[in-house]
Amino acid sequence: MRNWLLPEYIEDVLPAEALRLEGMRRSLLDYFHVHGYQLVMPPMLEYVESLLSGTGHDLDLATFKLVDQLSGRHMGVRADITPQVARIDAHLLNRQGVARLCYAGSVLHALPAGLTKTREPFQVGAELYGHAGLESDIEIQQLMIAALKLIGVGDVHLDIGHPAIFRCLLHESRCDAQRAHELFHATQSKDIPALKQATHGLSLQAAFLTLPTLYGASDVLKRARVQLPRLPQIDAALTDLERLTATMGANGVQLSIDLAELGGFNYESGIVFAAFAKGSPDAVARGGRYDEVGKAFGRARPATGFSLDLKPLLGLAPQAALPVGIVAPAVAGDSALLAKMTALRKAGEVVIQELPGHEAHRAELGCDRQLEKIAGQWQIVPLAK
Repeated sequence: MRNWLLPEYIEDVLPAEALRLEGMRRSLLDYFHVHGYQLVMPPMLEYVESLLSGTGHDLDLATFKLVDQLSGRHMGVRADITPQVARIDAHLLNRQGVARLCYAGSVLHALPAGLTKTREPFQVGAELYGHAGLESDIEIQQLMIAALKLIGVGDVHLDIGHPAIFRCLLHESRCDAQRAHELFHATQSKDIPALKQATHGLSLQAAFLTLPTLYGASDVLKRARVQLPRLPQIDAALTDLERLTATMGANGVQLSIDLAELGGFNYESGIVFAAFAKGSPDAVARGGRYDEVGKAFGRARPATGFSLDLKPLLGLAPQAALPVGIVAPAVAGDSALLAKMTALRKAGEVVIQELPGHEAHRAELGCDRQLEKIAGQWQIVPLAK
């Protein structure tokens, strides 16, 4: 076995893509900053009890675990940054009003989410804490759409759901944890045969089987009011969706309703959404309301946010030409040359000084110009072939 091979679904990011990914990261964080979202940097590792608080079974399965050699306690490598940010809001910042936070960093999944998925996504996201109203859901969704457009992913279509409807049916059916887990995945994947099997014997089987069929334009909500049980939690969820679709539709957002859309790691509690774009079979960003995660940290806080993986977006965003640079000769002790290179770098130019003996490899440097001394002055001229 060749010892330089990487594990399956783990890959290097080479210079051209790394440069684009870093540019996208900077653009997004700068955009979040001017909207009042403050950057936080949670650690890669945490004790499992903290890392998985309030998140459910799915995130547990996605998390790599190891034993801390210092404490002997179990630790986990984060598979999702959102719960970490909820912990920061709940215990470290401890603000009473609205808090807007953002983040960017790698996460690690024990298994890939699909055949084309990496196990090491580069997650970027924004979270809003302390406001339970629909206005914060709208702010987050608009921020996400604008952020995707900023990095070159346009014509976004939103699928919007509300897991509170599914949770209400679960509560009324009094399902155990194992059955609830089966129901979640069968509903989320719209697997009708599996859903029929999982709901066998339940009084609300017809309602569960209806959820995957409630997909499409806003008229779906009218059908939902007729076909779903008349329960207060379901009525409130449908009212929220009606208000949201009216507002987002008036702003020109393309959207559809999907009452089988239950979120990512099964810890969302309110409105959830998935953004789709041309050229991608999967969602390019996901988000939703997760008020109960803060409660698990001992401080209940309304919360909503979104996140995306930058790596697959590299293939959707327009590919800008790589910056070309300037070659400087391998001359030591020339203060005028050093001053010229410094001034050019301050102006944003890429200037690479050759090392002695490597002049034959200029083509590998990605430069199209060179510094040449003409009439006693260092000047920029086309790179000699």
